[in-house]
Amino acid sequence: MSTSHQQAREALGVRLRELRQDARLTQRRLAELAGWHESKVSKIEHGKQTPSEDDIRTWCRLVGADDHVLDLIATVRNVATAYREWRREWRAGAHRRQQTIAAQEAETTLFRIFEPTVLPGLLQTREYAAQRFRDNIAFHGTGGDVDTAVQARMARQEVLRRGDRDRRFHMVICEVALTIGLADDDVMIAQLERLLTLSTLPRLSLGIIPTRARHRRAPHHGFWVFDERMVLVETATAELTITQPREIAVYIQEFAWLASSAVYGAAARELIHTAIQTLRAS
Repeated sequence: MSTSHQQAREALGVRLRELRQDARLTQRRLAELAGWHESKVSKIEHGKQTPSEDDIRTWCRLVGADDHVLDLIATVRNVATAYREWRREWRAGAHRRQQTIAAQEAETTLFRIFEPTVLPGLLQTREYAAQRFRDNIAFHGTGGDVDTAVQARMARQEVLRRGDRDRRFHMVICEVALTIGLADDDVMIAQLERLLTLSTLPRLSLGIIPTRARHRRAPHHGFWVFDERMVLVETATAELTITQPREIAVYIQEFAWLASSAVYGAAARELIHTAIQTLRAS
């Protein structure tokens, strides 16, 4: 069990204990009312046991906290799936993660994607994607079939053109993502030319935050919002899956604030043209 998994379970236990204490119920009394062994309440509150969704409903009903049910159930689901350690993911094969994301994307109608320094995977060229996979595999010290992973990422990009006509993509990147040296100059130039083409897709709204624009929010890290049901966040060690409604709402607000600093349409394409000229002159 990962440390983060245990911490998430302990945090859930703390929240449940606080609700019980607010209701002025002892562990023994709550167990009696629920028809549980007293040790079950103690194990849940100390992060030794993960409650089921029915346990959550019962707990909230008995402590008079029915308005917490949805958030707490989301937390229970999150405990098992929220933390995907990159080292394990890469060992299992980068292509498998691409396939998992593809399944999540197929169920999504509105994508809100923010990336401060890397171009989103759905917009990447084959060469740019290959460089990102090679670097990540090297960093985590795991083996991996780059070609298979790239092919899986390219297959994901069909979601931009096919499927539900109501599917929309709102992507925001920082200007630095256009020139930062994450790939060789010739790869970056080809990637930016590809970005120009994709920026005209009717279902894609591409925003670029100019470096000197007034930033209402600091661009801490990238994140992907899938409708209003899930957020994916990448850290140096793992990918986090956020499903709690109140946390999703924060990321939706974060995205809106970041997007308000971006330029779109012709202004965004002008930034891309300038970046291409900069790379060609270097």
